[in-house]
Amino acid sequence: MRTNPNPNQNLNPTPNPLAVVRNLGILAHVDAGKTTVTERILYTTGTTYKRGEVHDGTTVTDFDPQERDRGITIFAAAVSCAWDGHRINLIDTPGHVDFADEVERALRVLDGAVAVFDAVAGVEPQSESVWRQADRHGVPRIAFVNKLDRAGADLDTAVESIRERLHPAPLVVQLPIGAEDGFRGVVDLVRMRALVWADGADTAVEQAVPEELREEAARRRRLLEEAVAELHAGALEEFCARSTLLPTTLRLALRELTRSGDGVVVLCGSAYRNRGIEPLLDAVVAYLPSPLDVPAVRGLHDGADEERPADPQAPLAALAFKVSATPTGRFTYLRVYSGTIEKGDTVLDAGAGRTERIGRILRIQADRHAQVDRAVAGDIVAVVGLKSARAGSTLCAPAAPLVLEPPGVADPVVSVAVEARRSTETDRLASALARLAEEDPSLVVRTDAETGQTVLSGMGELHLEVAVEKIRRDTGLEVNVGRPRVSYRETVGRGVSGFVFRHVKQDGGAGQFAHVVLDVEALDTESGFEFRSAVVGGSVPQEYVRAVEAGCRDALAEGPLDGHPVTGLRVTLTDGATHVKDSSDTAFRTAGRLGLRDALRACAMLLLEPVVEVTVTVPEDAVGAVLGDLAARRGRVSGSVTRAGAAVVTATVPLAELFGYATRLRSRTQGRGTFTARPTGYAPAPVKTPVTPVTSPVTSPVTSPVTTPVR
Repeated sequence: MRTNPNPNQNLNPTPNPLAVVRNLGILAHVDAGKTTVTERILYTTGTTYKRGEVHDGTTVTDFDPQERDRGITIFAAAVSCAWDGHRINLIDTPGHVDFADEVERALRVLDGAVAVFDAVAGVEPQSESVWRQADRHGVPRIAFVNKLDRAGADLDTAVESIRERLHPAPLVVQLPIGAEDGFRGVVDLVRMRALVWADGADTAVEQAVPEELREEAARRRRLLEEAVAELHAGALEEFCARSTLLPTTLRLALRELTRSGDGVVVLCGSAYRNRGIEPLLDAVVAYLPSPLDVPAVRGLHDGADEERPADPQAPLAALAFKVSATPTGRFTYLRVYSGTIEKGDTVLDAGAGRTERIGRILRIQADRHAQVDRAVAGDIVAVVGLKSARAGSTLCAPAAPLVLEPPGVADPVVSVAVEARRSTETDRLASALARLAEEDPSLVVRTDAETGQTVLSGMGELHLEVAVEKIRRDTGLEVNVGRPRVSYRETVGRGVSGFVFRHVKQDGGAGQFAHVVLDVEALDTESGFEFRSAVVGGSVPQEYVRAVEAGCRDALAEGPLDGHPVTGLRVTLTDGATHVKDSSDTAFRTAGRLGLRDALRACAMLLLEPVVEVTVTVPEDAVGAVLGDLAARRGRVSGSVTRAGAAVVTATVPLAELFGYATRLRSRTQGRGTFTARPTGYAPAPVKTPVTPVTSPVTSPVTSPVTTPVR
């Protein structure tokens, strides 16, 4: 482990202990080397004393048996390490699209991130998706171009893909020394020094820039200075005065551009060979923010916005972002934003309005943990003893309640019916499913009203497969699983204007009267639902307008085609009438619900099905067979490029057509083809698409017999 002080740190020395904390995540497309980067960070910092390997199943963060069997990250894992006097709390996130909700919950509580890219493939579909997720949360990032030792690796091509597909300003601060299998080090363009790793060495040797690279290094340093000067006012002033930038000025500008999101620092290396990890850690310390550098957390108190600073002396405010049931207890993972939490404290679950007691506080190291007495603002820890807190719950001081915004949860798109093979184990299965849904909010469990089947809904085929396998391994239950079904939607193809609906009810007591006139028109399906009022003259009072809107939203739960949720429409209330005695909120809500339901029957409706963007990587001699198969699956090819001897085909395919595609692709390419998919929304489905009636606003039920056992 390197012990020399980091030349990039302590630019602004401060005694505040929070200044030396970094909360960051590792983000990447599946197989970009994200978990290997995490393992090398732990090894380089001395946290572990042996290099963990994904292919050997010896990694620290991929500790779940399914992760080791499948060779992918499924669950976000938290670890801590120390580097040059800084404490780094790191979360290794999944790279597969089916587990994007794990990434979403992690990004909600992180201050920064390292985005890992494959030096051969550049920006891949899921790396683009997680980048957009980080954009939504305003998380500063640095980029690490990995696998420079692979055949076909090219830093410049990868950087250009970052520029074109992600649209940040990439600020490349390193120049590789050697190419492909000969990659052995980097030139630090900020300090103009070379870092070289000898074969088998764990640490870099710092030396002068090699003679053959000095001209190229000087050219790239100039390009870096010009790019920084374009984005940073202080750097521009010095650049104009001196025609160059001092290293101190350059580091300060890079830090501010990273934290503002105006630029992204790009480093490179080979995590598998442990080359480039030390300068990556230096960059994490130098450029990514501490809890003091991010805006104070904001929440709601009595309906008003309130801020809580990152101060251990402030009232407690912490967000639960993950719940995990283990053999040693129920762990609730927290990010402490303000205040201090100690063992034995009583805290308030602000959303549920109940108090709970903290039994233990744990510093988590993947599947291991160490007990601590307290956690302060800026910490990421797990606590034991909370009985009802869920992912998204706010824990705060009882005397100073505050509700923080919870992480978003995506709607599930795939459903399967599940049942215990033995009828005597039905209750055990119900308990196991409830525990799964508690740990993973993107899993939804419900009972179909028509068939009586238990339906499990999730983000994809693999997501549900992992969930069922987890039940089998954790409980020993034998579970039967039905054929997967996707969640359809309905939308308006052609609307109606001036649709009149009168709700009149008289049953001897106070009656109900509501008269509404509605216009219904189509919207972009991404827009969901809009409600407008164009009532003039007060024919419908404002309080009744709100009731009509609520009733219309109630009607969206079931569409007229097959009972699927309705989206992509605008409803305008144009006129109406009231009765002096019999009009009420209830009457107008009923009129809105029944009126829109009848209006939709008068519209020309379209059935929508979920579609995904598929990226298929195959040998060039298999392209024809793959294109034919995609066409048979109603796929629309949008692009095809060649990378390092392999063809990469991009297409948009209905999700329902992708079930079993992995097996089909392997058979057509002799096991050499791979594919990834990411959701892109909904598209009109052909009339021949089989549709199952649905009674839930979340997903369509599965009515096919449950016949496939999970072994």
